[in-house]
This record gives sequence, structure tokens and C-alpha cells, in this order.
Amino acid sequence: MAKKKGTEESGKHRDNPNVMGLRREVMEQPITQTLELNYMPYAMSVIVSRAIPEIDGFKPSHRKLLYTMYKMGLLTGARTKSANIVGQTMKLNPHGDAAIYDTMVRLSRGYGALLHPLVDSKGNFGKVYSRDMAWAASRYTEAKLDAIAAEFFRDIDQDAVDFQDNYDGSMQEPTLLPTTFPNVLVSANQGIAVGMASNLCGFNLGEVCDAAIAYIKDPGVDLLAVLKAPDFSTGGQLLYNGEEMANIYRTGRGSFKVRARWRYVKEGNLIEIYEIPYTTTTEAIIDKVAELIKAGKVKEISDMRDETDLSGLKLTIDLKRGTDPDKLMQKLFKSTTLQDSFPCNFNILIAGTPRVMGVGEILEEWIAWRMDCVRRRVYFTLKKREEKLHLLKGLKKILLDIDRAIQIIRDTEEDAEVIPNLMIGFGIDTAQAEFVAEIKLRNINKEYILKRVRETDELEKEIADLRDLVDSPSRIKGVITDELRTVKKKFAAPRRTEILYEFEAAQEVDLTEEVADYPVHVFVSREGYFKKITAQSLRMASDQKYKEGDGPAQYWETTNREELLVFTDKQQCYKARLSDFDDAKASVLGDYLPTKLGMDQGESVVFTALAQDYIPHILFFFQNGKVARVEMGSYATQTKRRKLTGAYSDKSPLVTALVVREDIEVAVHSTDGRCLVFHTASLNPKTTRNTQGVNVLALKGKHTLRAAEPLSRSGISNPARFRGRSLPAAGALLRPEDQVMDAQLTL
Repeated sequence: MAKKKGTEESGKHRDNPNVMGLRREVMEQPITQTLELNYMPYAMSVIVSRAIPEIDGFKPSHRKLLYTMYKMGLLTGARTKSANIVGQTMKLNPHGDAAIYDTMVRLSRGYGALLHPLVDSKGNFGKVYSRDMAWAASRYTEAKLDAIAAEFFRDIDQDAVDFQDNYDGSMQEPTLLPTTFPNVLVSANQGIAVGMASNLCGFNLGEVCDAAIAYIKDPGVDLLAVLKAPDFSTGGQLLYNGEEMANIYRTGRGSFKVRARWRYVKEGNLIEIYEIPYTTTTEAIIDKVAELIKAGKVKEISDMRDETDLSGLKLTIDLKRGTDPDKLMQKLFKSTTLQDSFPCNFNILIAGTPRVMGVGEILEEWIAWRMDCVRRRVYFTLKKREEKLHLLKGLKKILLDIDRAIQIIRDTEEDAEVIPNLMIGFGIDTAQAEFVAEIKLRNINKEYILKRVRETDELEKEIADLRDLVDSPSRIKGVITDELRTVKKKFAAPRRTEILYEFEAAQEVDLTEEVADYPVHVFVSREGYFKKITAQSLRMASDQKYKEGDGPAQYWETTNREELLVFTDKQQCYKARLSDFDDAKASVLGDYLPTKLGMDQGESVVFTALAQDYIPHILFFFQNGKVARVEMGSYATQTKRRKLTGAYSDKSPLVTALVVREDIEVAVHSTDGRCLVFHTASLNPKTTRNTQGVNVLALKGKHTLRAAEPLSRSGISNPARFRGRSLPAAGALLRPEDQVMDAQLTL
């Protein structure tokens, strides 16, 4: 019965047009509609409400945390447990306690990520320069707002910014914090949204205030003369490039280099690194140095250790006897993150729209926004003063005949009629009558009356001044300028990152000079396995090991400093030094080149060659019978790129290639059994790598070129029979008697 009932119920659902119709609607929803309804709101939420900072320099998570701490009285009060702050912040930011605490850590003085920390912390908050130094749990640490945070909340209660409901509508929170200085340029900030990102470097507070003041006075000011360069909490040395810095200031995009600061201690023959670039960590540096030592590229170091303690960061390098510390540091700058680049992407939300702006545009937007904040603050004060003046004017009317006012109050039988009777008797409104009625009996004296009259006169003058200020952009700019000068006087600190204007003396060291040079034997298999074997190792065991079905393809005797060019079936060329490969033995398979060189998925090796100082030429033989002669120098690059695209023509599949240092005769074979012998002098060399070449072998029907080799290795006994008078030529059929030996053609 149960089975039958279930069958009937399933049949009912199957016959129900509403259920089936709904199912079809879900299944047939276009992908564009799915993206529009589901993905786009998520992307916009990440961009607008999470990852990109706004003109006050904060993301929503920062703003919610700081405002919560302000409402908790942590601007002037004592520190409290971080767990308390995290719990209170969840009223505004319901994304979990871990995310809130991580935000607090990154704003703290202990962590050290900001030039001017916003959270005064106590306890273990980790360090920005350490990858592995974890901060303590929130129940162990304490925090309060730092003194500079007062500049974010000075106008918060004077209607300087808008407020909005929190996520459940139970309380209000500010949409922006009315910062009295361009915090967006002072506090470093990084965020990754959907389809865009933001990366703002920090600048020195004093320089930012000077730049803002100068821009207020003259929008055409040369900002580079005032705002010299970025500044980082971790210090270091900034390698100043005027052209690059001007481009960053103008467009908001670009990069610059920062290197570590170090000193040589002669007594212990060691180097102490005490400041590192903002973008790296001590662990990353130590790991890279260890890798270089293991690879034999750095031999001057006997030991490296992290001696960071409460006094600050310190990496110590013990040197071997006779090591030049300057030369070693230049080598480490080049090959480790002791010198690193900082990529700039000044992407900021302006009125809910992300914009990438230069420093001048950011200052312009901040000044316009700050002027609106000051105007709203002044207008708020103006309204308060006008309300007070209105009450005092009502009091003034009463005080002119105080005896009459007393008489009206005494003659009124009911308490509720006191206010209406005063309004009728003196021609004042409800607010004025309420104010008068609340005056104490002891204040009905001559001194009190004279003070109120004088206060009325002063208020009228103050209100007139406030009205003029609200309507005067130049005066508002003056107020902003005074505030900037005050902030600079109270909080400005010396630069931490030194600017190196002349760093040409720091020449880059070519690591190839330090690579050991010794004879090696190089083997490449048909499937792309590579082995570099020393002569001594080869004498001990010469039988090469290959995978089943694989075998030898190319072999050279060369040196460890030679360069290898690897051509693939995707018309790409990968470059590597033989010193990049470990010495191997004949009994191992060797390095698989597609994996070792990081080739694309499905890419395989077609041909390999030694650079040989980029002097020879390469002959590319294609299936369509064409041959391209390309100068090896076409593959030499100044930037030491490891991957070149468009390495040869893609118009026809590549059959094989030959490297020639001088012109020789070559024998090419077609699939119909023909052979053609020609001299390479008849081919003009090209500098363009993807040249299609010239027709050499005239093909018939669907036949193709299948092989090519130097004539000296072909075993042809009478080459004159196969030489063509001119190119292209079809060649002649290859007979058994034309070969003196059974020469195997190799690809």
C-alpha cells in the first residue's frame, strides 16, 4: 500500500502543471539573467560596502569599529579588553568576531601597519613585518582609541556628516567620519573587490597637511615639491625616480621600489638589517636567502638568523672571511625582497562610485568634501545660536516689564494656562514663554537682566559672523587651513622612509658572474626530459636511462654558464640557464622541461638549442616545404625574460630545426620519398622571429616535408643528383644505392 501511495503521489506531482512549470522556469533561466540578479548585487556590495575605501580613508569595517570605540568612551577613558570592543562592534558589523578583531589589529600601534596608529593597544598584536608572528586572542589584549582619532570625531555630533541605520535598524551610524586632515593619503590601505582593487600607500602627515594647504591656496601647485614621496611605517629606503613618481601623482597608478636599510658591524664581520620594505616579511626574506645559498648562487653567507626582539626588527647575516658587504647586499637586493616594488592603485569611492585618481584629484575631492563638512558644522552652530537668541529676545520683552509678568503668573489659576497667558500678554511664542516660565525667582534681579541683554548683543554679532562664514568659501577654506596647521603641530612626525635621489651607484650585480663554470654534457630526450651531467659522473656510468618509448633527441658538450632555448608546439620559446638545473646522473630520467619551465597546459617541446652567445642562425623547416632562417640574436632580450611568444611562424606545422654557425649543405626529405640538397647561403637571414620563410622544397599533391639534416650526416653518396638548379625544387627520388650507409633521419 505504501508503495502504491507513493506512486500515486509522484504521479500527482508529475501531472501538476504549476510544479512542472516552476521547474522549467528555473532550468531555463538565461545565464545573463542569473548574473544580473545574483552575481551583480554581490559584486556591487563588495565594491561599495567592503573592499574600497572612501574619501575619509576608511572602509566600512574600519569606520564601524572606530565609531563603536568612540561611543564606548574609549577616546579619553582607560583601555578595555579587546573582546568587549569586538562584541559591541557586532551591533554595527555582523560579520563575526574574528573579522572585527583582525581589523582592530591592523589599526593598532602594536601591529605597526600605519604611520599614525588609530588604536592604542596593549598586549601582543603581532607585527606587520612578520608572517608567522600571530597576535594574541582578543580576551588577552586591551585597546582604546589613539589621540589622533579625536580628529575623526571632533564634528561628529554637529551634523557634519550623514547618519544611516545599522543592519537591523536598531541604531544609527555615520556614513563617513569627518576627518580634519586627508587621512586617505596618510593611512595605507589595500582592498580587493570584484573586478577591481585598491592599493594606497601612506604619506607623511606633515607633508600631507602642507600639500593640502598649498593646494587650497593654488590648485596648480607642484605637489612633488611639497609632498616629496610616500612614507611607510616600516621605514626602508625609497629609490626615487622623478618620472615614475610624477606619473603616480598624476594618474594614481604606477610603482616604485623600496629597499631595506642595513649596517655592517666590523667587529663580528656581520650585516644587520633593521628596516625592510613594507610589502615583505622577515620570513620571506630568510626563506629566499636560504634558497639562494642552497642553489649555490650566494656563497658569501655562513649563517642568517632573525634576532628581532622588543627593541625592534633585526636580521643578522654572518659573513665569510673576505666578503665585500656592499657587493653582497647589491646581490641580495636584486634576488630577494630586500628590495621590492610597491604597486600603486589609488582607487577610492566618491559618492558611491569607484574612481582611480592622482594625488591632486584626491586632494581636490577631499577639500570639497571637507568644505561641505565645515559648512554643515557651522550651519548647525548657527541654528543653535539663533534658537538661543530667539529665547533671549522673548526674555528681553518680559524683562522690560517684569512686574507685569509676575502679575500674569499670579493671576493665573491653572498651571497649564501660564504659558498661553504669557504668550498673549507679551506677544511671544511657546518656546519663549517656556524659557521665561522656567527662570528662577532668584534671577529676577538687575545683574541678571543686564547680563542677558549683553548676551543678546554678542549673539547677534556671532550669528552675523556665522552667516557670513557659511556663505564664504574662502573663509571656510581658511578654517580648514587652520585645522590642518593644528593637526600638523600636534601629530606630525619625521619621515621614516629615507628618499634616495642618487642610487645609480648601487649597480645591479649579475649573478652569472658567481655561477660556477665547468664542463657539462647535456642530454634532451624526444619527450622533453633534460639531463645535465658532469664529465666525471658520465665516466662512472654512461648508459642513459629513458622512459619506455622515449629515447635520445639532442646532445651537447658545453659549460654550466650556457643558455638553453626551448621551442614548443605553441610557437613559444622558453629561456633558461644550464646553471638553473641541478647536476644529474645517467641513471635518472632528469627534469621534465614543460614542468621545470612552467609551460602552458598541453604544451610540449619541439626543439631545443644552445644560445652560443646568440651568434648562430636557426633554420626552421615547415611541413609546407618552406624554410625560415632566423638570427639567433632575435631571441636575446635585455630584460632577461624567460618566455617569448611568436618564436616562429604558425602558418604551417614545424617539422624540425637546425642551428648553423656557418653555411652548410642541407638535405630535406618529403613524404613521397624525394630528397633535395641545397646550400644555406641561398637563404637570407631574417631578424623577425615569426617570418614564414621561403619555398625550398616543391611538393606534389598532399605530400609534405618530413625531415631535414646536414648533408654530412645524411649518408648520401652522390649529392650532385639531388641538388636543384634553383629554389624551390622537387629534388629526386632517393634510391637504396644512393646511400653509403643506412643513415637514420632524426627529428
